[in-house]
Amino acid sequence: MKRSRRDFLRDATIAAALIPQIARAKPRKPALELPAVIATWDYGVTLCTAAQKVFADGGDVLDALEKGVNAVEDDPSVHTVGFNSWPNEDGVVQLDASMIDGRGHRAGAVGALEGIKNPISVARKVMDRTGHVMLVGAGALAFAKKMGFKEEALLLPETKKEWEQMKKESFWKDNHDTVCAIGMDAKGNLASAVSTSGLSNKLAGRLGDSPIVGAGNYCDNDVGAACATGIGELAIKNAASFAIVERMRAGIDPKRACDEILARVMAKHPYVKTDETAQLAFIAMNKAGQVGAAALRKQKKFFRYALMRGTKTAPALVDVKPMI
Repeated sequence: MKRSRRDFLRDATIAAALIPQIARAKPRKPALELPAVIATWDYGVTLCTAAQKVFADGGDVLDALEKGVNAVEDDPSVHTVGFNSWPNEDGVVQLDASMIDGRGHRAGAVGALEGIKNPISVARKVMDRTGHVMLVGAGALAFAKKMGFKEEALLLPETKKEWEQMKKESFWKDNHDTVCAIGMDAKGNLASAVSTSGLSNKLAGRLGDSPIVGAGNYCDNDVGAACATGIGELAIKNAASFAIVERMRAGIDPKRACDEILARVMAKHPYVKTDETAQLAFIAMNKAGQVGAAALRKQKKFFRYALMRGTKTAPALVDVKPMI
């Protein structure tokens, strides 16, 4: 039967009205819950829990990461970050830290800082209160004191005694657990922060990757962020965190980006494949809030990260399968 122009227009109108309903009926991938924080190692749960409270109270992403890292720095049972960390070969605790604010692409860092238990907070002051990026050694301490930080002894007597005994053993390269954190607020703004005492028994004045923007820590608000833990020299020589973010800029997901850069490090430094004391691991988060991680090997501790999403669900630990 021949259809009239009126019939055609009527059917077309009905079809057009149905299209939005059909589109709405399609299953959609649920949006990743924000705010979100990813942090390295088991103590990442402590960090994420403290950060979550800041977010729940309406705090900023920088406040959340700073308070989260502070919670680990203040813990005397953690000997690789902040207070009561393993000292350098001279028996002196020297701390490194850096923070990057994706908004405005700002950064602050301190290196070989002595006598101040919260280097991440000093790094933030460098970012917020100066036109510099990094302060080190005596200059970093003088600046911290000017900003109101209290100088104090960082090594407990019992820990120093344990360190003196351990100096006789070859355990040092297996103790390099940097606390790394990447956060995203509800608006999608990114920030990252790292803090460490560096390699145990290191040479006095040695800086690892943690205070070096692009090596141990990098954040671009348009793309994502990445952080490194392990032997800092490997991260420095490969600009590892920057390289991971650039892979994400090219459209690679965080997990694959971490894997690819770790594989690059292994290719450039073949000795890490057989040196069981060598470790390097990464965490990353992209602009969509997706996360990923990679680890070279399993040592005394299995590398894992803590992940916090939203302000009501408790952070969870995620194991990372080692590459070798």
